[in-house]
Amino acid sequence: MRCKMLITMAVNARADASAALQIPQEIARISALPTVRRALSWLRSREAEFAGWQMDLSRVGAPPFGENARGEWLLDRFRDLGLENTHRDPVGNILAFHGGSDTHCVAVSAHLDTVFPAGTPLNIKQQGSRIYGPGVSDNGAGLTALLAIASAMRTCVVKPSVPVLFIGNVGEEGEGDLRGMRHIFSASPYKNLILHTLVLDGAGSDTIVAEALGSRRYEVIVRGPGGHSWSDFGAPNPILVLATAIHEFAQTTIPVSPKTTFNIGVIRGGTSVNSIPESASMRVDIRSTSMAEMERLEAALHLALDRAIDSENRATEQRGPQKHRPYGLNCEVVPIGDRPAGELDSNARILQVIRAVDTHLNNAAQIQRASTDANIPLSQGREAIAIGGGGSGGGAHTLQEWFDPAGRALGLTRILLIGLTLAGAGR
Repeated sequence: MRCKMLITMAVNARADASAALQIPQEIARISALPTVRRALSWLRSREAEFAGWQMDLSRVGAPPFGENARGEWLLDRFRDLGLENTHRDPVGNILAFHGGSDTHCVAVSAHLDTVFPAGTPLNIKQQGSRIYGPGVSDNGAGLTALLAIASAMRTCVVKPSVPVLFIGNVGEEGEGDLRGMRHIFSASPYKNLILHTLVLDGAGSDTIVAEALGSRRYEVIVRGPGGHSWSDFGAPNPILVLATAIHEFAQTTIPVSPKTTFNIGVIRGGTSVNSIPESASMRVDIRSTSMAEMERLEAALHLALDRAIDSENRATEQRGPQKHRPYGLNCEVVPIGDRPAGELDSNARILQVIRAVDTHLNNAAQIQRASTDANIPLSQGREAIAIGGGGSGGGAHTLQEWFDPAGRALGLTRILLIGLTLAGAGR
């Protein structure tokens, strides 16, 4: 048995070594193809056009659950390029193929939505080479890269061996809860046809998100009878329940490893300063690289709420008159987000390819863990990574967001070579 194991390990090691040699050779071969060389040159020469696209799409609002207008903008661009089977799916994702459809494919995606609510002023402007305004980097940079790669392939007649599926997906940010990618990998006709997924999110070329950070989000609602602050003093107060629960929950021990965090991001309640509120709510975000730690924190949250309600009921008995009984204090914990964790196998082909492409381009990039659209395929044990669209950006999720195109050509070259190495070309 031990001899068989050693032989198997040796065979696997030889196979890995062979793949490690073949992938760089394949990248060099693809890079030298005339159509690919034209595409790479085209990408390097079109920055003014890319900046125009980026500003145009960023001026089209895409608030959470309101991505339709931006999706229509992208759908029109895909149709202008002559991509195949361009359409909007039942949840609002925009899809288009290059090189055929309805067969195994490589997916390249970028999310349409931003964190900014409907009505946010979209004052997009360019100063020098930089672009400023909400959403210009996250995910204006990713969407621009998606469109640039599709354009380069069509304009320069780059023919992949396996079709490329371009996706502008909904629901990546906040309470969108990855609903676009959930649909792609659970209910779409392509759910079992996607071989690899390359997610384009934000700016940069120095990261590889190959580890999916899990998160769970809850809305906690505490309800009571309410009343007047003077005449009904003593009635239970939902805001005091939340305050007590937050204080206790904040004492929960958090491990350094596996890294785990929590946040109370929103608190609402009450109608006036002299009213005992009938309800109060808070929104809680729990994140960890460990599903077990997330479950432990969820249990700690429930325990803190139970104790806070008991504490407020006891306090009410001490300070309130008999007429306020029964008190009717209750609590509801509503899940509003559940992003699964996952991790790419260190020997996955997509990881070997991106490492080899970075070596080919003399580009330094680090593996990171984050919450992105790649969470969905990674949690299913499928090959996926998330990377930036090139350039650099800052101020994400603020009205002062910015994008600098310096280095965009490197990022686009990187994306094209990764996609074509995964999909094959020129054979």
